[in-house]
Amino acid sequence: MIEAELSRSVARWCPGATGATGAAKLSGGASQETWRFDILHPDGPIGAILRRSPKGYGAAPTRAAGLAAEAQLMQLTYEAGVPSPRVMHVLVPEDELGTGFIMQRVEGETIARKILRDEEFAAARPRLARQIGGVLAGLHRLPQDKLPELRSRSATQEISEFERDYRSLNWPKPVFELALRWLRDHDPGPSDEETLVHGDFRNGNMIIGPDGIRAVLDWELAHLGDPMEDLGWVCVNSWRFGEIDKPAGGFGSREELFAGYEAAGRKCDPARVKFWEVMGSLRWGIMCGGMMQRFREGPDHSMERAMIGRRASETEIDLLRLLAPRGS
Repeated sequence: MIEAELSRSVARWCPGATGATGAAKLSGGASQETWRFDILHPDGPIGAILRRSPKGYGAAPTRAAGLAAEAQLMQLTYEAGVPSPRVMHVLVPEDELGTGFIMQRVEGETIARKILRDEEFAAARPRLARQIGGVLAGLHRLPQDKLPELRSRSATQEISEFERDYRSLNWPKPVFELALRWLRDHDPGPSDEETLVHGDFRNGNMIIGPDGIRAVLDWELAHLGDPMEDLGWVCVNSWRFGEIDKPAGGFGSREELFAGYEAAGRKCDPARVKFWEVMGSLRWGIMCGGMMQRFREGPDHSMERAMIGRRASETEIDLLRLLAPRGS
């Protein structure tokens, strides 16, 4: 069924296309799907990805930028020379495919544990911390007058929002209480500049090849805010996947990350980065708690939800290591 819809769609907007084949669902959730397929073309097959909210689904969650904004951001980053897939087509009602977009398929790996351990990526790994810094600098330089409409979030707002989420779980955790108090006491106030913030830039949301970063993915949480938020989030221990002594995504040191950022012409503030790393660790812990609540109370009783939910305890250890390091 979806191949027929894709075939009709590509015939309208891709010159010379004769159809679509090989459609396979890569991932899915309650409101979004990702499909891999090939566009049939006289010059040879064209690899493509469909990202969509199927017909009948409502608006994106409050924190989500929305698929139209995602498409615009990805195309802006592509045009700015930042590693990103090229957006080929934004869906219209005539496509009968729901809301979303079709983008160029970039070959490579997204599974973090493979990137961190497979021999194929051995040459790239030592360079990735600096590369991440350079890519983030490129994202943070994008001119605001070209961005889609995005929510603006300050550190103070984020503390309040995540505390509200935590209280709603009715799941008291002394370490989370300590983290909230630390965040309130160390709130850095408004950033000197407000930039585009990816919101979920981390190991697992990039396509990596033997040559390094090939594309940045998953823009659902994009917003305007403190650029140091992205640097803090990529250092959260949960995204190191066992390489705990390499804070920058499991690839290298914070210093290497900062050096890559500054070599690309932007200034780094390590104190603000630490604030956002603490915030990120708490944020992920609260999100894990939300997963456990959905497993216990519904509507999702899947084993995946329970497995993610139990990881809240890992974030407690991470927070203690950040807030009360051994020997302090």
